[in-house]
This record gives sequence, structure tokens and C-alpha cells, in this order.
Amino acid sequence: MLDYRFVDGTRLTSVVEALIFSSPEPLPWEKLSEIIQKDEEELELDYESLHRIITRLNERYEENDLSFRIEETGGGFTFVTQPRYHPWLSIFQHENAYRKLSQSAIETLAIVAYRQPITKPEVDQIRGVDSGYILRQLLEKMLVKVSGRADSPGKPLLYKTTKYFLKHFGINSVDELPKPREIDEILKDDDMADHRRLLMERQMELEEGEATEMIEYYEEKRGAETDEVDAGEEDSDSVIEGVTETESELKEDEKPLRNTDKADELTGDDDDGSDEEPGKYPKNGAVSGNSSDEAD
Repeated sequence: MLDYRFVDGTRLTSVVEALIFSSPEPLPWEKLSEIIQKDEEELELDYESLHRIITRLNERYEENDLSFRIEETGGGFTFVTQPRYHPWLSIFQHENAYRKLSQSAIETLAIVAYRQPITKPEVDQIRGVDSGYILRQLLEKMLVKVSGRADSPGKPLLYKTTKYFLKHFGINSVDELPKPREIDEILKDDDMADHRRLLMERQMELEEGEATEMIEYYEEKRGAETDEVDAGEEDSDSVIEGVTETESELKEDEKPLRNTDKADELTGDDDDGSDEEPGKYPKNGAVSGNSSDEAD
């Protein structure tokens, strides 16, 4: 199996290496096996076979003193750098990875990780402050996800960590998270002194950035509410204008009717079938009558 070659002479180990290298996320062994066996039905790849292939690849990297290895983390296989390169990579990690998560975000994420599944009210109770904005940030960064609703009153949402969380912290399951007593021992270690100092130096910058984001978030929310109120006022003004225009039209329609009624009064015309136009009468003031008969 380790020396298996395809029809064109390509080594199986090289195909496995290429697939893991090109995947942006940890690649599960089931997906690896499915891709490779698609055109090679006679080839059977299980977890043990793939694990032996990856062990062979790591031995080759070790022989050539390369800086990376293939490890199983985050639910799949992925390339990682060797721990001995940490001093050179620590600056990059602090300036890149740690800038993405503020102290408040790390605190909220730790609560979710150790108490999952957990609701927002429970997180708020532990932290003592509202955590809605922080949870929204963690959802956007795909570090936590909604896993359902609790059976408590109001049916609040339940939050839990994601596979991206496992990859971000370099673990394969939440069971690998350090226990609280282990955390105390790690923090007391002298090797963590520089690490804590760098974190403290970045803290002020992160808090300033987070405060700016929160201000922008609430200003945007307030602006949206203001727009809705303005839209409602415009609709009310439109209704009032429409009513006013309708009243004006009705008044204009009533004017000729009133003039016609007045003319009928003066002419004495009561729809008697006369062909005489309403409102027209002799200049001498006679309203009606047959002048030729009176003359006779």
C-alpha cells in the first residue's frame, strides 16, 4: 500500500500529500479515501492505511529536516509547523491571530467552550455584563454556532464551538482543552511571563479597536431606527396631503353646482321641459310669460 502507484506512475503517498496541502481546512480521512478511490475502485483505503501513509510522509520530512509535519487536528489532517520554530513565529501569531480576538472575546469563547451548550443569559450571568455584541463577533468569525434552543422559558438560543475553533487552537476535540487546575499551573510557569507581557501590550490596542467597533455598531443601529421613524413621518405627511387635496377637489366640484342652483332660482326653471337655457332671461327683468299673447 505504501508503494502503490497509479497508472501514470504517480505515488499514492504523493496524492495524499497534495490533497492535504491544497485543502484550506483539515481534511477528514473519509474525504481523502472517497477522493482517491473515485477512479480506483480496487484500492481500499481505511483510517489505518491512511495513517501509515501519513507516518511515512512525516518520516520523510524528519529526514530532510523540514519545518512542518502532517497532524490530525480539527477533525482532519492538515500541515502544521514544528514547535521549535515558535520563537520566530510568536511575533506573527501575536500580531495576526491575537489581534483577531479581544480579551472579552477570548473570555466569552472560553465560557462557551467549557460550558457548551450554553445560552446567552448564562454567559451574561457568568461575565456580569451583556455579551450579545461579543457573541455576534464570535458567530461572524465562525468560532461558535447556534446548536438549538433551550427548554427554559423563552426558548433562548444555545451556543457551542465549531470545527474552526478546534483548528484555530490546534486541538482535535474539546476534550483536549486544559483543565482549570492545569491552566493555573501553566500561568505560574516562568515561560509564560513573556507571553503574558506581549498579551498585555496588545490589550490596550485591542480594547481601543473593540470600543470603536461597538460605537460604530450602535450608531448604525440607531441610524436604522431613525430612518424607520422618518419614513413613518413621511407616510403620515403624505396621507395628510392627500386628504387636503381631496377636500380641495370636493370644494371645487361644489362651486358650479351652487351657481347652477342660484341661476335656477332666478329663472324659475324647475325642469319643466323648457328649451330655454338656464340663467338667461330678458334684460327688462321679466322672468317668464308669453309677450305676444299679452299684446293681443
